Amino acid sequence: MPELPEVETTRRGIEPYLLEQQISRIDIRNRHLRWPVSSRLQAEACSAHIHAVERRAKYLLIYTDRGCIIIHLGMSGSLRIVANGTDAGKHDHIDITLSNNRVLRFRDPRRFGAFLWTRNDPLAHKRLRALGPEPLHDDFDSSYMQRLARGRKQAIKTFIMDNHIVVGVGNIYACEALFLAGINPKTAAGKLSAARWQKLVTAIKTVLRNAIKQGGTTLRDFTGSDGQPGYFAQSLNVYGREGKACSHCQRPIRRITQGQRATFYCSKCQR
Repeated sequence: MPELPEVETTRRGIEPYLLEQQISRIDIRNRHLRWPVSSRLQAEACSAHIHAVERRAKYLLIYTDRGCIIIHLGMSGSLRIVANGTDAGKHDHIDITLSNNRVLRFRDPRRFGAFLWTRNDPLAHKRLRALGPEPLHDDFDSSYMQRLARGRKQAIKTFIMDNHIVVGVGNIYACEALFLAGINPKTAAGKLSAARWQKLVTAIKTVLRNAIKQGGTTLRDFTGSDGQPGYFAQSLNVYGREGKACSHCQRPIRRITQGQRATFYCSKCQR
């Protein structure tokens, strides 16, 4: 599943082709995505001018002078910039043709993605309004996390993956941040000291910034907007490395299951 770095990589890849362009046509070949694609998208967004391409959590927001297109890539979705007239494949469900004769194409084999349209503030949309802070913003800090974790017995790994607490810390990045901070993923969130919260918040920001810089993590269903895969997977310390030697202490990396997700960690380096 594309996570925050993959979505941010996509945003940066498509933004130069969309800004200041007019939407000249929208083709919807399949409305049956995670939520049905509203006919209002075609009726109201055509002829609109795009003035910003932003991201909130794992949602892409295409702001126009008529409203906002909200896109979620789901499990296997991707966006491409292709030339107008490029043949569509079986899983290419939506095309947005632009005034520069380019097409923003949405491909989603599993159809868990979403294309939503709103004429109101997208940040107040029911899919976005309850989300926690962005992990790379200043309002995400150790005091905020310690305050929310106070008295919580929930494992720290599932706690930092809760989008109501903080957005965008997916499974891969949670494992990597906990390793960098030296924290066992089974530790109760309410047990962390202020100093350890500071280390973890710093680690989360570091891991996500590195992943964005390197183009996201290469996953089976994701490639960047330019068709090239991300490269952060080459730098993973623990995720997917069960039984392999820890890069710090050489002890084998362990794998457990938390919240129905695989967790990878070093039992010596993470306490």
